[in-house]
Amino acid sequence: MKTLSNTDVKGAHAQVPDLEIWGDGDMFKLLCKASSEQEGWMKSTKAMAVQGLGVVVQVTTQQENGVSSDQAIAEAVCFVPNANIIEKTNEEGVVVGRSLEGCAPNDYEGLSAPPVSRGQVFRVKDIAGTGTSQ
Repeated sequence: MKTLSNTDVKGAHAQVPDLEIWGDGDMFKLLCKASSEQEGWMKSTKAMAVQGLGVVVQVTTQQENGVSSDQAIAEAVCFVPNANIIEKTNEEGVVVGRSLEGCAPNDYEGLSAPPVSRGQVFRVKDIAGTGTSQ
């Protein structure tokens, strides 16, 4: 059975005894995640900062196929130029959420993505066009 509640390498090591990692296992930062063991699905959005250039965003969807315990997996990856990952922390300094800080409108010239204003913060669901920006 796959562990669905992992959000970082430290938590994964605690829950998956035979986990092996090479390199920075937290290179991609979790932005959001939803899952249901009962219904057999998981969706997550992760972001990796590319220093001085922007952010690579990866969206993963896993769904049991209904016939067996095999998983159907879909991945999507895009690059958001000049974006930054912003971490929200609680009073103890523990990260409790992340979002992306937007980029300049001319960074999207020639791309199909809509422009945003520099410094505009948006949630991952905004990338799919289902949320509101700040």
